[in-house]
Amino acid sequence: MNYLNKKSVEDIDVSGKRVLVRCDFNVPMKDGEITSDKRITSALPTIKYLLEHGAKVILCSHMGKPHAIFTEGFGLNKKEKAKVDALPEAEQAAAKAELLAKAKMDDAKKFTLKPVADRLNEYLGGVVTFAADIVGDDAKAKVAALEPGKAVLLENVRFDARETKNDPAMAKELASLADIYVNDAFGSAHRAHASTAGVADYLPAVCGFLIQKEITVMGNALENPKRPFVAILGGAKVSDKIGVIENLIDKVDTLIIGGGMAYTFMRAMGNSIGTSICEEDKIDLAREMMAKARAKGVSFLLPVDNIVGRTYDPETPYMRIYSDAIPDGWMGLDIGPTTQELFAKTLIGAGTVVWNGPMGVSEWDHFASGTIAVAKAVADSGAISIIGGGDSAAAIEKLGFADKMTHISTGGGASLEFLEGKDLPGIACLNDKD
Repeated sequence: MNYLNKKSVEDIDVSGKRVLVRCDFNVPMKDGEITSDKRITSALPTIKYLLEHGAKVILCSHMGKPHAIFTEGFGLNKKEKAKVDALPEAEQAAAKAELLAKAKMDDAKKFTLKPVADRLNEYLGGVVTFAADIVGDDAKAKVAALEPGKAVLLENVRFDARETKNDPAMAKELASLADIYVNDAFGSAHRAHASTAGVADYLPAVCGFLIQKEITVMGNALENPKRPFVAILGGAKVSDKIGVIENLIDKVDTLIIGGGMAYTFMRAMGNSIGTSICEEDKIDLAREMMAKARAKGVSFLLPVDNIVGRTYDPETPYMRIYSDAIPDGWMGLDIGPTTQELFAKTLIGAGTVVWNGPMGVSEWDHFASGTIAVAKAVADSGAISIIGGGDSAAAIEKLGFADKMTHISTGGGASLEFLEGKDLPGIACLNDKD
């Protein structure tokens, strides 16, 4: 998998053309207000480039999971069902229909992209109009009226049940609005949906600057890294990272394992891990991975001490304990101070560092020090540093280390699959350079 040869917006003439841009505007919302517009600002370089080069820009994105609208077979919750069942049989059908209609209205209000259009206009000087549908009459009329240097944002693509099924009919309808397709939604690039991959069957397809940066930085790190190459993997489960570990063992010089997944490896070494999270069916696989690392000369580091708690609770009693002596009734919730020093020392002089996954239950204050220590060590390493989205990226942002990192990926699931060496449908579908 090598996407370094994909065409970008700079490789095509967009002047006067209708350009459909798939963005990731899946922003967090509270009470109808956007609480973080980082995904909007991340899309601005591509949008501004197209507007400045005289394109007629058609923006589209999903937001959330509006089940009442786009999921077939959407039903009532238990409370609603009990309310309907309590009615006379003759009244049940009408009551159910009324409740489902209300659910759809609630979804339409909760997941509309109208606030995104408003925020875009704050950054772009009011050049964006909003279409109340996706491929309906309003969208078609507003696209037809577009002038060069102006944009329209279509309504949430997931309001159409065909989107997540990659329905060719929907993809063709989207494509009929435009002359060129640009994918700049890395966070959705691992999904083969109508607006991320299907539409590329009907239009010339290139990447925007955000996806271009993702595939350039991460692609170079995997294909031609500056060495020593160190990968840090955390998170709860080995099963979530099996493919990543197997792919990276063939590429890295050092592999550091932290988080809940470390306890499956400790168990594979014969250590007592108390009540720590452990995937029993992955113990043999953990042994095989460690043996493979040894055979390839890869340094495979696990925690040597841990912060353990009595229960999975932010206020549980806790203590520090070495990895070969976790007592019964205690569970590992973070890496210990000696491990923090070991991991940090390993990063000194590193050429490339890739990090995905926290070192402990980092959202709880008592068990966040491991993730904080690793974040600081990566920031101070001087290495090419790549943060693979998700919880790691959130921790880096929260701790104020973002400006010290080479690259923070905008896609959690997509960056994981990229590191795993999987094809990403939203990028694989794009045209190659000649």
